[in-house]
Amino acid sequence: MTTALEKMRNIAIIAHVDHGKTTLVDELLKQSGTFRANEKTAERMMDSNDLEKERGITILAKTTSVEWNGYRVNIVDTPGHADFGGEVERILDMVDGVIVLVDSAEGPMPQTKFVVSKALKLGLRPIVAINKIDKAERRVDEVLNEVFDLFANLDATDDQLDFPVLYGSGKMGWMSKQYETPTANMDELFQLVVDHVPVPKVAEGPFRFLATTISADPFLGRILTGRIASGTVKPNQTIKVLNREGELVEQGRVSKVLAFRGLERVPVDEASAGDIVSLAGMTKANVADTFCDPSVSEPLAAQPIDPPTISMTFRVNDSPLAGTEGTKVTSRMIWDRLLKEAEGNVALKVERATDAEAFTVSGRGELQLSVLIETMRREGFELGVSRPQVVMQEGPNGERLEPIEEVIIDVDDEHSGIVVQKLSERKADMLDMRPSGVGRTRLIFHAPTRGLIGYQGELLSDTRGTAIMNRIFHEYAPHKGKIQGRHTGVLIAMEQGEAVAFALWNLEDRGPMMIHPGDKVYGGMIVGEHNRDNDLEVNVLKGKKLTNMRASGSDEAVRLTPPLMMTLEKSLAYIADDELVEVTPKNIRLRKIHLDPNVRKRFSKQSADA
Repeated sequence: MTTALEKMRNIAIIAHVDHGKTTLVDELLKQSGTFRANEKTAERMMDSNDLEKERGITILAKTTSVEWNGYRVNIVDTPGHADFGGEVERILDMVDGVIVLVDSAEGPMPQTKFVVSKALKLGLRPIVAINKIDKAERRVDEVLNEVFDLFANLDATDDQLDFPVLYGSGKMGWMSKQYETPTANMDELFQLVVDHVPVPKVAEGPFRFLATTISADPFLGRILTGRIASGTVKPNQTIKVLNREGELVEQGRVSKVLAFRGLERVPVDEASAGDIVSLAGMTKANVADTFCDPSVSEPLAAQPIDPPTISMTFRVNDSPLAGTEGTKVTSRMIWDRLLKEAEGNVALKVERATDAEAFTVSGRGELQLSVLIETMRREGFELGVSRPQVVMQEGPNGERLEPIEEVIIDVDDEHSGIVVQKLSERKADMLDMRPSGVGRTRLIFHAPTRGLIGYQGELLSDTRGTAIMNRIFHEYAPHKGKIQGRHTGVLIAMEQGEAVAFALWNLEDRGPMMIHPGDKVYGGMIVGEHNRDNDLEVNVLKGKKLTNMRASGSDEAVRLTPPLMMTLEKSLAYIADDELVEVTPKNIRLRKIHLDPNVRKRFSKQSADA
């Protein structure tokens, strides 16, 4: 057992989004001989679910294992988006070392700072890998200095500041101690992991295991993954589960012990302390619970998770078209699905709202919640979703505190003025403005989360799609006052039916439309954007009056301007407080909360008086 433990290493790869974590794991898998020489492999093999493949991002932390020169290295691939930071915080408990991956041109970014601070607090010794060294705009020495400064600012110990550095390209499949002399493979990285990362720490005593991620299997039921802190576990062994407070959750038998071998989870006869494994057989156990021998009474300490900063209201779809496109439409189904999601995602909080058919879901950011909505939509759910709201806190003297984010924007020099102006309107404070490469400027702000909701689309319009924005939670600070919302009103359909091309053509001078001819509409549904700042009710069902007289040009085809394409993220950012996004498996529609125009007027008068 001791020999097996000495030949084992547990590491996590942490970095900002798009700095190449998943691609690096692909190369480590290929070069360790995990696949046959003629075996077909996909790009970004660890991004296994559909949304990850479509968006090109990692959403869930995943574990794999490679064999190299007799050593077994368990590798955890982590998400790079701050919205999924809860995943990163949990998995750092499972590992003994981290590889901090940094882009050779961009340098350390907000999410790098976030995950590195968590790793340093746990006392993990990092390995720094400067990736994408083949970029023409690389600035290797400056980036290395920025990484050192970042570690120093995060109060790293002398031992942590004495980090080893490798240079290379995950895509090209090499890592080297000297960036001027590329090697042929990743052996130097493997060797450094073996030499630098300590042997897994093992405690004395009976079996104990802290669950850090959860998944479901149609045959095995709940599968919880984590690291064995002490003892051994075998299939059919009797264990109990304790929650964070030490209360008994359940008792039962382990039906399967699964170890990671490449991309597969393989059943094993026994697993010992220090290894990362998955256990099946429990029905109530959850993330952060301790699986242990019946004689154990104290649970293992779990990492506290940062609080959510944004909330949305999920409600039953009550539009006239409800139930025509989805199969899961009741409040009970929506509630059960949200509870299931909250079990596996510790950064998510689900509560019942004051309305019986509405639920408040709080998370780390718009992206995290929009991924949940998109997943539910694909599962056949219909629901109405409110505008994202920030989660306020109360200060020691009773004052209102709101979340502030650190925002880094890389933009072409010519567009920096409009970015500074727009963010100033949104109550942001500029901290730094400096060149970041040829013709580019890096702007750093502290901005209230409220002001950033819906800003991404506006930023891309203002900068002709050239800006890159990264943001991360910074702190709670005193409320900054009112922030101007959307500047335009909306066009609202008057009655139910199918939109007519002739009516849409006549309404084009009122503002851009959001629907196509033939689309189903109903009274209170938003069909376009008004050019002015007030809402306007319009008739999109009004066809052309036909007579037996013909005038020259009357039979010409109606040529419509293409409508605005409202994606889920765009819709959530666009709507005002009195509007909803209606999400179904086939469509995304925008609507007013109150469909009746008289009720709408009454509520708008009440809010104006308030």
